[in-house]
Amino acid sequence: MASTKDTAATTDPEAGAGKRRFGRRRKAKDPNNPGKVAQFRQVFTMTRRNDPSAVWWMALAFLAVLLVALLVGLWLDQLVYLLIIGLPLAFLAAVMVLARKAERAAFRQIEGQPGAGGAVLGSLKRGWFYDQEPVAADAGGKMRGMRDMHNAAMVYRAVGRPGVILISEGPKAAAQRLAQAEKRKVARVIGGEIPVHVMRLGQDEGEVPLARMTKTMKGYDKKLSKDEAIMVHRRLRALGVTKPAVPAGMDPRKARMDRRALRGR
Repeated sequence: MASTKDTAATTDPEAGAGKRRFGRRRKAKDPNNPGKVAQFRQVFTMTRRNDPSAVWWMALAFLAVLLVALLVGLWLDQLVYLLIIGLPLAFLAAVMVLARKAERAAFRQIEGQPGAGGAVLGSLKRGWFYDQEPVAADAGGKMRGMRDMHNAAMVYRAVGRPGVILISEGPKAAAQRLAQAEKRKVARVIGGEIPVHVMRLGQDEGEVPLARMTKTMKGYDKKLSKDEAIMVHRRLRALGVTKPAVPAGMDPRKARMDRRALRGR
């Protein structure tokens, strides 16, 4: 006759769940935190779907680095040694190409969507201060009693060594009006000595594509020190310039980019 313990083990299907042989427990997988291989597969799949040529560019980078290692190995009569060094370098070159292609694919996915400028601000590194919520917004017209978010004009603000940068997106007339009003407001707070740049996102002449937004921001002449940038940012926040009346129904924080995809991992 089976013991009570054995009976419980056979009748309870979850009694042995999460265990391996020899009494070791199996770690439960976190669906929100996939492994490195799963992340690489996701980035590769997303990039190949948006840019099929990425596979060929990765293969070209891999073969080019491997060919250089092969030629140098033949020249130095150290073929095996150079191939051992060249293989990981070739794989690294392919991953770097994937990272660049994945970044462009990520920009392409969110370009034109409300809140895209605030999402890209999240890719800035240290030395920049920003809010992913717009400092000014205008939702435009309504469709069937609801706000038409595709016609929303928004202005984001970032503070760095080049000064204060205002990024506008949405309908041109409304975005320019909001940006100029915000520029005058910021100038009254920080004074006229600190530069205030206005940037409009778009594909037309005089506009900055979303993929070049951060590069353009970093390309402005640096007029402030790091400490001065911090002071400007704190002054703007302390005076309450960063909290506009965001239109109801809009949550620009939801339009965020996958930063892992931008880094290619």
